[in-house]
Amino acid sequence: MKPVLMIFVKAPIMGKAKTRLAAGIGKVHAQRVYRAMCAKVFKECISPQWQTYLYVTPDDCAHKNYGGNWPAHLPRISQGPGGLTERKAKLYTYKGPLIAIGTDIPQLKNRDIARGFKALKTHDAVFGPASDGGFWLIGLIGPAKTGLFEGIRWSHPDTLVDMKRKIDGSIAYVNTYTDVDNARDFALVKAQIYGL
Repeated sequence: MKPVLMIFVKAPIMGKAKTRLAAGIGKVHAQRVYRAMCAKVFKECISPQWQTYLYVTPDDCAHKNYGGNWPAHLPRISQGPGGLTERKAKLYTYKGPLIAIGTDIPQLKNRDIARGFKALKTHDAVFGPASDGGFWLIGLIGPAKTGLFEGIRWSHPDTLVDMKRKIDGSIAYVNTYTDVDNARDFALVKAQIYGL
């Protein structure tokens, strides 16, 4: 059985995705940026070494391709109801090595995912730290223990600290990157989004 890579992805619907970014650069520009980031991330996440899935929200969008922005060949799984705690817990009921990422890391390279799966061969968890105190990648050998994602302060400067406290065992790390949540983040990584 191949390791699994799950990409958390929100439908690229104007005004629904990247709302914090849109507050700083406008809805239309944020929509373009989000689509560009998705395309870049999807391209870097394809490999014969693992199976890539889109973990999509809202649930009724799983069958759409959004003008080709979502690759038709990538299978989709609906995230379902609940907040991030519930949706991550649902994801990690999977048995085996699983890495989850989002679409906010334009610096991401295929080798980062490969390093994450390699780390899971000798560690209990792997993280890709984010410069804001969170993480852009989490890898575990599932199924995860019950309650692992409870009590985590999501979108907080100590999100990674909270998550590490919940891990029993050894932790490995891949590169630290900037996730694009707002206009300031976008300015820092703009060149990498557009391949400049």
